[in-house]
Amino acid sequence: METWASYGAMVLVQLAYGGSNILMKIAIGRGLNQLVFLVYRHVIAMLLLGPFAYVLECRKQRPSLSCSVMMKIFVLASLGTTIHLNVYYAGLAYTSATVASALCNVIPSLTFLMAVLFGMEKVRIQSARGRAKVLGTMICIGGALTFTFWKGGYLFKSFMEIPLINIYSTKGSTSQLNHGGKNWIKGSALILASHIAWSSWLILQGVVYKLYPALLSLNVLICFFASLQSSFLALFFARNPALWKLEWNVQFLTIIYCGVVISGFVNNLQTWCISKKGPVFASMFSPLLLVIVGIFSVVAFAERLHLGSLIGAFLIIAGLYIVLWGKRTDGLSQALRGSEKGLVDDDKIMLEISVNDPSGTSPITNEMK
Repeated sequence: METWASYGAMVLVQLAYGGSNILMKIAIGRGLNQLVFLVYRHVIAMLLLGPFAYVLECRKQRPSLSCSVMMKIFVLASLGTTIHLNVYYAGLAYTSATVASALCNVIPSLTFLMAVLFGMEKVRIQSARGRAKVLGTMICIGGALTFTFWKGGYLFKSFMEIPLINIYSTKGSTSQLNHGGKNWIKGSALILASHIAWSSWLILQGVVYKLYPALLSLNVLICFFASLQSSFLALFFARNPALWKLEWNVQFLTIIYCGVVISGFVNNLQTWCISKKGPVFASMFSPLLLVIVGIFSVVAFAERLHLGSLIGAFLIIAGLYIVLWGKRTDGLSQALRGSEKGLVDDDKIMLEISVNDPSGTSPITNEMK
């Protein structure tokens, strides 16, 4: 039952992320300032998670905050929210939601590469799983570069001549949706840069969580620092009071959706899945995001697909699953070594019992007699 719950939860997570990408593309096209969005989003998430963190996490589970831990959480908020999301949404403004969803699949490979560079993970080229992780990382990064810099000579036409949903606030033709070559490259490069920051966040998160093992409280502090950092940047880049005005439109819906559903619910649901099934299981569902957003964009936005984009997306997903296979084989190998160690320990215990009890019976059996 728990296995099916994990599968359903991860499908729900990818559907929610797909909705977030699509809503953000529409909202940015209609004038939503990304700094204003980030301030509102994290304030909403902080107010939503704060009471749950206070009630559910007792003081023993929530250790005291030292200056060193506070600085690490501050850096964590900078990498995972302020830098990652600002650069990501800047790239999303130049490209499409499909591009952003496809490039998300390079995160496991980038994280693995950075973990190797920082000495947090060792690679044994002599083993099949070691070669698989290196090969998968190279294929994944090569696919990302192909996706970014090569469109291909043939343009796949959309199923729809006219988009069902107009992204922009002013009426325009389908040509508005066809981003130019320079913007395409700029947007894809920005999204890749944002994923480097996110991969750094994933590595640092494991370090910080060991020092502060209170998940809800940690998320509240991250949202708090993220809102402060985005507010500081907004003093320079979003001074116009009209940008902060909220109305009943798609921009307001996007803020509420991302603050409540993504930051308040989905992130914690994904964390639960990782705690039950591990990060490899959660990563296996990331290509589903590309399928969801790609189908929706082709039908609703009349988006056109390039040959280079399809080849790049295929290489990214192929490289992802090769890396995941290597990681999963690592996990199975460690589990096997652990079980073998347990058998050896059991043999030692039985040997000690045999030495202490010449009759070959255990102390429990003797007591029963």
